Amino acid sequence: MIVINYIAFILLCIGGLNWGLVGFLQFNLVTALFGSERNIGTIVIYTLVFLSMLWLIFSVIYSNGLILFRPL
Repeated sequence: MIVINYIAFILLCIGGLNWGLVGFLQFNLVTALFGSERNIGTIVIYTLVFLSMLWLIFSVIYSNGLILFRPL
């Protein structure tokens, strides 16, 4: 589970960076990398960021408010 938490955290950082660029500079990094708004690359990235968000929310609920990045 710890490895999944790291992966989810990294994906959420990528999503946060993308939304920060959209908000401040009107530049969408994901569409710049994959070429258009609706192709398989952008759909996969946005889906992975969404699933990462769900994973970390349920992980915090399951672990009584802790996000584990190392074994106890």
